[in-house]
Amino acid sequence: MNTPLAAPAVAPARPAIHPDEQEARLQLAACYRVFAMLGWTEMIYNHITVRLPDSVTGGEKQFLINPFGLHYSEVTASNLVKIDLQGKVLDGSPHPVNPAGFTVHAAIHDGLPDAHCVMHTHTTAGVAVACLQGGLAQTNFYSAQLHGMVAYHDFEGITIHADEGPRLLKSIGDRKAVILRNHGLLAWGQTLPQTFAILWTLQRACEIQMATLSMGAAIPVAEDIARKCTRDALQFNPKHGGGQDVFDALVRQVDRIDDSYRH
Repeated sequence: MNTPLAAPAVAPARPAIHPDEQEARLQLAACYRVFAMLGWTEMIYNHITVRLPDSVTGGEKQFLINPFGLHYSEVTASNLVKIDLQGKVLDGSPHPVNPAGFTVHAAIHDGLPDAHCVMHTHTTAGVAVACLQGGLAQTNFYSAQLHGMVAYHDFEGITIHADEGPRLLKSIGDRKAVILRNHGLLAWGQTLPQTFAILWTLQRACEIQMATLSMGAAIPVAEDIARKCTRDALQFNPKHGGGQDVFDALVRQVDRIDDSYRH
């Protein structure tokens, strides 16, 4: 007599994903691939997070973060992890979350109502300027577009202690471009493309400053000129697209290289 075969084990199905969450997952996964393409990676570390809309969460504060252990080039829409402000995984993901990423990003998503997206990098230029006594200098085309927009937060060590959150928020105030002293760069914004545009400008300003200092003394930009440059810089302004056109162009470039982030 034949012994009946046992039915194969079936992994529990993940709950159906709300269309607004799926859209956020696709955009965030694409952004991770854009960072990888630009070389804004630090092994498996650093984070880009997006707060999910109330249509998904019912008013609770939840956000998407990268699975800890994967390189940015491995992030996909489906393997992003949904967590709450306490770091609890909400979507059944098998992936862990990096406490250093959760602590900073949770504090900003919770404490700043407009912080839909938060980005943090450890690029060479960004960390180099963060280590300078004077920080970012108003000496180039890009730093002139950030007049009055840059905040500084003093280094307190590896960001795994929740008690740093209130001090970080106090340092940031309402400024969307942040230099974490001795550490790196951070940006936040009302949309992911706007946040990207701010971080890109801050990163570019740091690159130019690092190159300039290698050659000699820089020419300062006058305060009135810098104020005018910031006023005229349309890429941050939601009324003028808020960086969407630039971000879309980079996503198209990623799609031509590898569109596996969509899965």
